[in-house]
Amino acid sequence: MKTELHVPSDIRFLTVVENWLLSSLEVELGNHVDWPRQSNRFRLVLAEAYSNVIRHAHKDQPDLPIIIRLELQERDIALEVWDSGTGYEMEEYTPPNPEDRQESGYGWLIMNRLMDRVDYCLQIDGQNRLRLEVSLGEKSDESKPLQA
Repeated sequence: MKTELHVPSDIRFLTVVENWLLSSLEVELGNHVDWPRQSNRFRLVLAEAYSNVIRHAHKDQPDLPIIIRLELQERDIALEVWDSGTGYEMEEYTPPNPEDRQESGYGWLIMNRLMDRVDYCLQIDGQNRLRLEVSLGEKSDESKPLQA
């Protein structure tokens, strides 16, 4: 199954985006996964990715669309978030130190803990792509632990 959604860079659409993603996954996966646990995982990852585009990549440009693509093959899920911003150089990212009580920078860390693979590419055909992948595997192996 493949599907995509085009939405404005407006946080008011977060609920629309979440409902689209979770409904699409639930239709395809049904009772084959621990749905409450998985829906929380995807809701958090999507909210982080979508809000980052709004706050950083498309800052003060609400008319720029965000494209979200979902691909599901068996129990392998790929979620892509595309933006038209200037992009972010990942070499500049430094994981936050909790002792510093830093207010931002945790999104990349969260996404990497909740997903099997996180990949960010600058300027593919004029856009940036964040790709989040996870294999749900067996029911007992649906999420990586959040410990460091």
